[in-house]
Amino acid sequence: MSREAELVATMTPLIADLAEDGDGAVALAGSRGKGWSDAQSDFDFRVYADAYRGPELRRTGSWKRFEEAMRDWQVKGIRMEGVWMRRYAGVRRDLDAWLAGVAVPRNFEWTIWGYHLPTDLASQRIIVDPRGLLAGWKQQLAQYPEALRASILQQHMDILRYWAKDYHYESKVVRRDLVFLVGLTGKLVNAILQTVFAFNRTYYPGDGWNLPMAAELERLPPDFLQRMTAILEPGHDPDAWQRQRAELIRMIADLEDLIAA
Repeated sequence: MSREAELVATMTPLIADLAEDGDGAVALAGSRGKGWSDAQSDFDFRVYADAYRGPELRRTGSWKRFEEAMRDWQVKGIRMEGVWMRRYAGVRRDLDAWLAGVAVPRNFEWTIWGYHLPTDLASQRIIVDPRGLLAGWKQQLAQYPEALRASILQQHMDILRYWAKDYHYESKVVRRDLVFLVGLTGKLVNAILQTVFAFNRTYYPGDGWNLPMAAELERLPPDFLQRMTAILEPGHDPDAWQRQRAELIRMIADLEDLIAA
């Protein structure tokens, strides 16, 4: 048995027991759920239930047993910060909104561009699913929702069109306003990535690995990976920011052509 398999086998019953009925659904999300993990990747466990043991979960024996086992694995070098406890009703409500095209990621301190529920549900590795709800959600997401696609494309292409023409951007480049330029670069790169994933009917993968994953998409602007890398690493010469802006504008124009084709 591999170390990962041993970890999952050990932690799954302890995580499931955090549910009020002791029978929570357990999944492994993040890079390990997506199949893009490496030696630096941690283990992102999810548990789903109607309710959790209480009235104060962290005072219960179930939590203490889970926490003790987690600490034992951490001592062995396993990266695992805890478990995210989700309620079935809340997930179902949020998923219905996403399926209807309300693409509003939730902001958490551990995300850069927000938490995208469809990504999590579609890519997570289901370990135990006593009611079959996790499998049902995954099946709902098996085909990319067209309402969600249209919403994401409009939202992010509006951002890109605005900044491709806005004179403030050019002014900031001339002034070398570094905080502004670094922030705007992140905003525009995120909008580009959101656009290419939605255009290809592929769920945005989240904050990690998104550029190499985007490079595997079928329909992209020419030389996408190389150009995006150059945008993200513009250099230190006097023309770097002007060159970056020009390349971003060209990339936005290429996206317009791709979507219109």
